[in-house]
Amino acid sequence: MSEQVTYLETGSLDPHYNLAFEEYVLCNRREGEYLLLWQNDNTIVIGQNQNAEAEINRAFVEEHHINVVRRTTGGGAVYHDLGNLNYSFITDAGDSDQLDMERFTRPVVEALKALGLQAEASGRNDILVEGRKVSGTAQRIVKGRILHHGTLLFDANPSMVAGALRVDPEKFRSKSTKSVRSRIGNIRDFLQQDMNLPAFWTFLKEQLAGSGMVTGALMPQELEAVEALKHKKYDQWDWNFGRSPQYDMTNKRYWDGGCLEVRICVADGSIQDIVFYGDFLAVRPLDEVEAALRGCRFRREDVAWVLDRFPITAYFGGIRKEEILDTMFYITEANQ
Repeated sequence: MSEQVTYLETGSLDPHYNLAFEEYVLCNRREGEYLLLWQNDNTIVIGQNQNAEAEINRAFVEEHHINVVRRTTGGGAVYHDLGNLNYSFITDAGDSDQLDMERFTRPVVEALKALGLQAEASGRNDILVEGRKVSGTAQRIVKGRILHHGTLLFDANPSMVAGALRVDPEKFRSKSTKSVRSRIGNIRDFLQQDMNLPAFWTFLKEQLAGSGMVTGALMPQELEAVEALKHKKYDQWDWNFGRSPQYDMTNKRYWDGGCLEVRICVADGSIQDIVFYGDFLAVRPLDEVEAALRGCRFRREDVAWVLDRFPITAYFGGIRKEEILDTMFYITEANQ
């Protein structure tokens, strides 16, 4: 981070409000660097391109009164409780829309190392301590500004994490039958000297913001805009669950860049509607790609021509164009 960082808190445990607050700062505070630390109470946050119903254990969610809300970044579903601390960096994206996770994960890894932990960045977007996942991250770019945010499992309830999420067994095909509970870890369990979450919060704020930290706040009119965005977007069923219609053809493939699922309605040889799902690390919403494909002839070469008009990495993370085409045109027995 730069010499001066503005530190903000949402003052809320409501995930709908917190995500609206974060999005408002990203889209409207157009200069400077910002650090946000915040918490959600009892919530599943799903990635922008995920099918909500496929990611959650509906009966468990209803029994435990768990919030379900969609964020504007890619990646997979995560469970938040008050043992989890979220952080957000918002700053200039630089000259490229390419993903640069290391730019933002490095300060977090260094902060954990300062506590004596064996922390490292791993895979597409994880931070591990002694081989256990303690953080997942994602990014989004809007008009030259980048949001990088992540979770930090400090003292979360592992049984709630395991119960709330419906884990796709394919994600563990190379890991035998290991459960979500066995893959994650709590930072507190690895500390050489115990501390509570408020102390960890203070430590992390000082480590990430540095000596140039300035405590800021949103103006009253900005807070009104946050409330309006919460009501218009994050409180709405259409945003959180609405991207789950029925389609004529469904296919799912697993690539190094993540899971990609496509649902397509085809009539008279053309794509009438199409939705992509997955935990790939997009930094831009897929609406433009999906809109461009509607009306396109359902042929590999025609779809490839449309995809060539877009920077694939920005929309599909590490999934390549040929892998998108293979997913769309891979016919299984279930699709015949």
